[in-house]
Amino acid sequence: MTRAEAIQQYIMHHVQDAQVWELAPFWRVSLPRPLTLHGLMLILALFLLVIAARLFYRKEDEIPHGFSNALELFVQFIRDQVAIPYLGGDDGPRMTPLFCSFFFFILCLNLLGLVPTFGAATGNVSVTASLALVTLAFMILGSMCRHGFLGFWKTMAPAGVPPLVLMLLVPIEFIGLFIKAFALTIRLFANMLAGHIVILALLGLVVLLGWVALPAVLLAVAVYLFEVFIAFLQAYVFTLLSAIFIGQMYHPEH
Repeated sequence: MTRAEAIQQYIMHHVQDAQVWELAPFWRVSLPRPLTLHGLMLILALFLLVIAARLFYRKEDEIPHGFSNALELFVQFIRDQVAIPYLGGDDGPRMTPLFCSFFFFILCLNLLGLVPTFGAATGNVSVTASLALVTLAFMILGSMCRHGFLGFWKTMAPAGVPPLVLMLLVPIEFIGLFIKAFALTIRLFANMLAGHIVILALLGLVVLLGWVALPAVLLAVAVYLFEVFIAFLQAYVFTLLSAIFIGQMYHPEH
C-alpha cells in the first residue's frame, strides 16, 4: 500500500461511522451493538443539552445573566428572525421550541465533531436525513392537521389553474416536498463532511511530502477555525430553511 492510499484510508476511517471509539492512538473502546460512534455522539449531544438547560435556565430569574443571557439571545433571535417572519405571529412562537431544538442540537453535534477523537455525526447522511424527516413530517402532517386532508392538497393547487395543468402541477409540488427534505439532508451532510476531509487531507500532505509541507499545518488550523464558524452557520441554515419550508405549507397564500 502506497502512502497516498494509506492516507486516503486513514481519512475515510475518521469520517465514517464505526463500532469503536478511538480515544487515543493506543486506546480503543469497543461499543456494544447496535450503538455506533455517531449514535454515541447523538446521545452525548442530547445529554449535554439537557445538562445545559438544567444548569443555565432558571424560571425564577427575572433577568437572565451570564451564559443564560447568551442563550436567551440565541432563542430570541430564532423566534424573532426565523420563526415569526416565516410562520407568522401565531404559529411562530408556538414553533420556536422546534427550531431552537434544531439549532442547538445540530450546533452541538457540529462542535463535538471538531473535538479530537470525537465523531462528526452530522457528517453521516443517516443523521442528517433523520433531521430532515422531522421537517418533512411537519410539512406534510402539520399541514394536514392545520388545513385538513383535502386542504393539504389544495395548497398545491393554485386557484385559477386549468385542470389539465393541475394534473401535472400537483404531483410536481408533492415530489418537491421530498426534494426539499433531500436538499436539507445533503446540504448539512456535505458541508460538515467536506470540512473534515479538507483538514485531514492537509495534514496528510506532511506525511506525503515531509517538512516541505509544514505550512499546510497552518492552513489546516485556519480551516479548523473556519469550521467553527461553519458549525454555527450550518445549524442556522438548516433551521432557517426548515422554517421557510414549513411556513410555505402552513401559509400557502403567502
